[in-house]
Amino acid sequence: MPYRYKPNLRRCLTAAFFAMAAAVIANPQPLLAAPPSGEKVYSELEKEALRFGFIKLTDCAPIVMAKEKGFFEEEGLQVEVIAQPNWKTLLDNVVSGELDGAHMLSGQPLAATIGFGTKAHIITPFTMDLNGNGITVSNSIWEQMQSNDPALDAPQPKHPITAEALKPIVADKLAAGEKLQMGMVFPVSTHNYELRYWLASAGIHPGMYTKSDIGGRTDAEVELSVTPPPMMPATLEAGNIQGYCVGEPWNQQAVAKGIGVPVTTNYDIWKNNPEKVFGITKRWADDHPGTTVAVVKALIRAGKWLDQTDADGAFVNREEAARILSRTDYVGADFEVIKNSMTGYFYFQKSDKRAMPDFNVFFRHQCTYPWYSDGIWFLTQMRRWGQISESKPASWYLDVAKKVYRPDIYEAAARVLVTEGYLEEGDVPFGSDGFKPETDEFIDGIAYDGRKPIEYIRAHEIGNKDPVDLAAR
Repeated sequence: MPYRYKPNLRRCLTAAFFAMAAAVIANPQPLLAAPPSGEKVYSELEKEALRFGFIKLTDCAPIVMAKEKGFFEEEGLQVEVIAQPNWKTLLDNVVSGELDGAHMLSGQPLAATIGFGTKAHIITPFTMDLNGNGITVSNSIWEQMQSNDPALDAPQPKHPITAEALKPIVADKLAAGEKLQMGMVFPVSTHNYELRYWLASAGIHPGMYTKSDIGGRTDAEVELSVTPPPMMPATLEAGNIQGYCVGEPWNQQAVAKGIGVPVTTNYDIWKNNPEKVFGITKRWADDHPGTTVAVVKALIRAGKWLDQTDADGAFVNREEAARILSRTDYVGADFEVIKNSMTGYFYFQKSDKRAMPDFNVFFRHQCTYPWYSDGIWFLTQMRRWGQISESKPASWYLDVAKKVYRPDIYEAAARVLVTEGYLEEGDVPFGSDGFKPETDEFIDGIAYDGRKPIEYIRAHEIGNKDPVDLAAR
């Protein structure tokens, strides 16, 4: 077994590893792992006491478990994990240095780096999870959807559920001079893009961002607004919104309270989509190369711990994780509610409990690797909906992804974990070009290839369409 860190021992093997980490961050290049030795490798830590931010969602789990299970401590790190009131404050605190790093929306490092909203060069060396979101509508809207599509009026209707049954409701409200109100968590959130994708795939226009409309409501048939995740159920219950897209446990909370029905998860909108990332400023990473690699090592181990299964494929650590997350200093929701999705099940209705082992993925499917193609997808959505206001050549998308997504740092950390015996070589796509294979596993069946961003943007009927000749540049 690999040697476990004890706080009263001095860290060792510092100089060589420190030099390696610094070289990797300053000048990315492939690394070779030493044969597994079972010996603990410590980096020279430029900073040991760290403060990381998070939002009260179950997908903060890798940061929380890295602290609670001692993975940070085993790297010589003393980490404080601090809840933030909203995504903007969280990002601002990372930029200002109040926080050393944070659980972030995948779109935040990209948007900040290109100057949409807060301007700062943020990088991510670690993707925290796949999937994990849902779209919930109020009971009243669900009943109207069932009336429009009788097949939905069943204890366990067929999935995936598209927004087709929502179209007549949207049309009726528009005819009455109103708009359906729906919540999402932040303009550059996965939730915003997933909700827009779901609506647009059924021909419902979710609105465009323009230089003069930073709310993204131009031409909108449905009005989308920002609501902090923990406030979603209460805002729905009050009638201020009629639906929302959010991460867990706030969809399951609506079911538990009997105030709404999750109609789809983002697994059905885009199978195994990237969700949150761990974000730090580039300057922080440059100034703390050894600490950065040590943090990523701990996060990788936490993800693997979260996804550990027994011989029958059942999660062995998720109930413990759900109990920890239910604490008021973390997510602060009822254990039974958090447990639903964390242990591989999801309630769409109280009569509709379904096995969803991949609702939350924290390590499997090489999910923690920072793929360039993931970053490019978010950039295509920013351009599709006008947050990127001008056409860009295809090469621009990859250039930006490479500025933000740092597989070189991830691989440096993973190589050491292989040497220590915590990972196997096949767990990590060492030497990858950063692109996942093309996939059409979206709710509308449109194929996505990260190497072809212009073609992907043009494939959708609703949204911006860039000139085809940009694909060659």
